Amino acid sequence: MSGAGWVWVPRAAEIAREAGARLREFFHQGVETEYKGDVDLVTVADRTVEKLIRTRLSEVFPEHGVYGEEGTRERLEREFRWYVDPLDGTTNFAHGFPQFCVSLGLEQRPEGLKPEQDGTLVAAVIYDPLRDEMFTAERGKGARLGERPLHVSQSPELAEALVATGFPSRKRHQSPNIHFYQEFTLRSHGVRRAGSAALDLAYVAAGRLDAFWEFNLNPWDTAAGILLVQEAGGRVTDFSGGQFELNSREVLASNGRIHEELLGFFSDMFAGRNLAPIPTPQEWAARRAARGH
Repeated sequence: MSGAGWVWVPRAAEIAREAGARLREFFHQGVETEYKGDVDLVTVADRTVEKLIRTRLSEVFPEHGVYGEEGTRERLEREFRWYVDPLDGTTNFAHGFPQFCVSLGLEQRPEGLKPEQDGTLVAAVIYDPLRDEMFTAERGKGARLGERPLHVSQSPELAEALVATGFPSRKRHQSPNIHFYQEFTLRSHGVRRAGSAALDLAYVAAGRLDAFWEFNLNPWDTAAGILLVQEAGGRVTDFSGGQFELNSREVLASNGRIHEELLGFFSDMFAGRNLAPIPTPQEWAARRAARGH
């Protein structure tokens, strides 16, 4: 039944686990890659696993719509819609870098909702097949890793925070994120760029990361991870503190405790205030000499 929320997560987790097993097979045997754009990779694994997920979702939830990264668009007028990323971290996967996942997020869209309006995210599954880690969440019922409840971190300030981001595979030279990366590196305890936005969001929910930001993501990248963060006690907005929307081109997720500080930082960045100067090679040499290097 559409409203039987108790079946969403366990049945979707079964599908994600099956899809993850297929990804493991592809990963260990190696796959050929091709390009969707200048440097935007797609593999036979992406397409094969999306087809598998689409088939399984249609069998288990025949009344639900499916919106997939690799082109699946089915029954989108229905009340419930799954956002499917069959392989989040394709570039990692293609290069043999072991950081990728399956991501499934379920949105409820009541009758009369306009196409440009968001519904409510009600269920989420992110599965890391190499670590066999299953992250799940259901609206109002919390987030879990396996059977363990998830809670965001307690880091009180950016200076103590480990944060993460990502960069676009296409038109990198047009992305402003490298400037944010530098400033975050100087202000935080560290920045990680692991190549899977869905896992980065899951890690914020799990307290492994204190925050995550990125430009120009898609609904299939974020739908599941956003609900995980929210249900684990975190906060998700755009860069100005406004409500996050699935079609937003910016996402900021955190443990909540450092969110206002992060918003102030973004405000400074966009206004060009309080930015760290870039030292010259001579200044770097002088600093090293002063430290006895």
